[in-house]
Amino acid sequence: MSDTTIVSVAPYGSWSSPISAELIVSAAVSLGDVWVEGARTWWSELRPSEAGRVELVCDGADLLGPPWSARTRVHEYGGGAWWVHDAQLYFTNWADQRLYRLDDGGHEPVALTPEPALPGGWRYADGRVSPDGRWIICVREDHHPWPGGSVGPGAPGAPAGEARNEIVAIAPTGGEPMVLVSGADFVAAPRLSADGGWLCWLAWDHPNMPWDATQLWVARFADGGIRDARCVAGAAGGEALVQPEWGPDGHLYFCSDRSNWWNLYRLESDGDGGPVGFPVTLTALEVDIALPAWVFGRSRYGFSPDGTTLVFAHGGQQHQHLALLDLRDHRMQTIETGLATFEALRVRSGPEGDEVVGVGAGFAVEAAIVAIPLNGTPHRVLRPPRSLALPSGRVWDTIPSGRVWDTIPIGMVSMPEHVTFPSEHGRRAHGWFYPPANSAFRAPADERPPLVVLSHGGPTSAANPAFSLSVQYWTSRGFAVLDVDYGGSTGYGRAYRQLLEGSWGVVDVEDCCAGAQWLADAGRCDSARMVIRGGSAGGFTTLAALAFRSTFKAGASHYGVADLSALAEETHKFESRYLDGLVGPYPAARAVYEARSPIHHTEGFDCPLIVLQGSEDMIVPPAQSRAMVAALAAKSIPHAYLEFEGEQHGFRQAANIRRALEAELYFYSRVLGFELGDAVEAVAIEFAERL
Repeated sequence: MSDTTIVSVAPYGSWSSPISAELIVSAAVSLGDVWVEGARTWWSELRPSEAGRVELVCDGADLLGPPWSARTRVHEYGGGAWWVHDAQLYFTNWADQRLYRLDDGGHEPVALTPEPALPGGWRYADGRVSPDGRWIICVREDHHPWPGGSVGPGAPGAPAGEARNEIVAIAPTGGEPMVLVSGADFVAAPRLSADGGWLCWLAWDHPNMPWDATQLWVARFADGGIRDARCVAGAAGGEALVQPEWGPDGHLYFCSDRSNWWNLYRLESDGDGGPVGFPVTLTALEVDIALPAWVFGRSRYGFSPDGTTLVFAHGGQQHQHLALLDLRDHRMQTIETGLATFEALRVRSGPEGDEVVGVGAGFAVEAAIVAIPLNGTPHRVLRPPRSLALPSGRVWDTIPSGRVWDTIPIGMVSMPEHVTFPSEHGRRAHGWFYPPANSAFRAPADERPPLVVLSHGGPTSAANPAFSLSVQYWTSRGFAVLDVDYGGSTGYGRAYRQLLEGSWGVVDVEDCCAGAQWLADAGRCDSARMVIRGGSAGGFTTLAALAFRSTFKAGASHYGVADLSALAEETHKFESRYLDGLVGPYPAARAVYEARSPIHHTEGFDCPLIVLQGSEDMIVPPAQSRAMVAALAAKSIPHAYLEFEGEQHGFRQAANIRRALEAELYFYSRVLGFELGDAVEAVAIEFAERL
C-alpha cells in the first residue's frame, strides 16, 4: 500500500476488510498427510468446496475424484486413512469405510475388504505394506455387535457395546482380514521391520489416552501371523510412547515423554532383529518432538536414505527447526526453516540431495507442501499455498506487489507474538497474541480494541501460530486475538500437560481469564469488550468461563460440551474414559461432573452466547448444544443457535464455514455495539431486545 493511501479513522471492530468469509472458503483446502517414493510425492487435501471430501493428489494431479473420499472413522478423529507402496495407493473410503486399492495409473479403486453387515461397521486406518508386498498390516475397528450385545471380547472389563480395536493382516489382492493383535482397548502404529521379520505396535487401555500411558510391543512376523509377542517399553506406565519406527539399521526408534519432554529413544537389535535392553536416549531437549496422537499416522521424524542420519522437527515458542542427528557419532545439526509449523515429515533423495518433505506453514503464509534440502539450499514448493507473502524469502518469495494476495495488503496481516503471563496459584500460562492490523484504518486515539480469546480443543491440543485467514478475519477488522495455551496444552512438557488432571473446567478457565485480564491491564485491549470462543473441548471452556466467571461479555460455543455427565455416557469409545483423568471416575465423581457442567449452572449466565453445531456430530452430540440453548431461553438470555445439517465434529462444508463465521461476527457487532464495515448476513438473536 503506497504512502499516499488515505487512512480512515474508525472504531475497532468496524473496519472493512477484504478478508471475507467467502475468501476464506474459496478454493480452501486443508493439507493432510504426505507420502514420498522416489521422486514422487503424494498428499491429501480436505476440500470444503466439495462438501468436505478428502482428495488424494500425486505431484499435483488428483487421483480419486468424486465421490471418493479418503477418510477413516477409526477413533472418530481418523488420520492415517491412506498409504502408498510401490506406487500403489491404499485408502479407506469415507462412505463405506472399506479399504480400497488404486493401482498406479488406474482410474477405478478396487475394494479389498468385505462389505460389512453393519454399514461402516469395519473401519481401517494406519496401514503399511510388508516389504515383500504380500501383506497389508493396519488397524481395524469393529463395530459389529457380538452375542450378548457386546462388541467383540475386547479387554477384560470392557463395557458392552464398545467397538473392538485390533491389528489385522490383509492380502493386497483382497479377502478376509486375519486378526494379528487383539485384547487391548486400543492399538496403533503397526510397523514392520525392513526385512519384514518383526512387527511393532502401540497399545493402551482405558482410562488412559495415548498421551497418558502407552506400551510398545514387538513380535515376530511371518506368513500373515505373529508369535513371541512381548512389551519392550512402557510396561511400568507413566510414559506416553509415540511414533515407533524401525530404522534402516534394524534398531527400533520411538518418542517418549519419560524425561518430561517427548524426546527420541532407540532400542538396540539383538542381532536377530529383536529389540533388547533398555532404551538409549538420543535427544535430551526441553522441547516436545512428538505431538499428541489425536489422529493416526503423524510423523515428526524420519531417516536419511543412507540410514546414517535421523531427521526430526521441533519447535517451542518460536520457529520450527529441523535437526539432523548423526546416528554414528550423535552430533546434531540444526536447520532454521523460518516456518511456524511443520507436519507430516518424510525424508527422501531429491534433485539437490537428501531433503525433507512435509506440510509447512509460516507466520504469515498459509500451509504448503514444501521440500527442504538438508544441505542448506533454498526450499522448493511442491504444492503452493493460496497466499504468498512476507519477510521470509527463504521459504517463499515475496510477491512483487507486496501483497498477500492481489486483494490483501501485507499491512493487513497481524503477526503473532508468543506471550507468557501470570495465572492463578502462582502458575504461568502461555499463548499467542495477535494485535489488530489493517493499514487502511486506525482507531480513535482513546480507544482500545475488543479482544477475542480462543480456547483450543482437545483439551490436550495447542494453539497454532501458523498463518490463518480465520484469525486474520478478526484482526483485520480491529479485534485483538489471544490464542491461549492453558495448563494442559501440549508443547510445554508432560508436567504442564498434566496440570489439567482432575481440573478441567478450572485450570483452563483460570488461564483464559487471566490472559484476557493481563492484556487489559497492559492496555492492549478493552476490558469491557472481551469475548471468548472455542470448539469441542474449547467450547466447554468457553461455556464454563461464562457460567462461572464474569471476565467476558459474550461467547461463541462451536459444538461445545455443556453437560459432562452426558458426555461421559454418550461419547464414542476413544474418549469414553477421557474424563476419568480430566474430571474424575464416572459415575463415582458425579457430583464433580455436575459442579463443573455449565448446563447445571445457568444462573451464572448473564451475557449473550451464540451456539453452532453439526447435526451428525458423534463426539459431542447435538443434544448438548440443544440443551444449552433451551437453558438460555428459559432465562431469557440473548442467544443465537445454528445447527448445520450433515456436519460432523468440525465444519467441513464451505457454505457452513462461511455462514458460521459471518453469524459470529454479526452477533458480536450487536452485543458489543459497533457498526460492521462489511455487509454480512444477519442471524436471528432470541431476546435481542435485552442486548
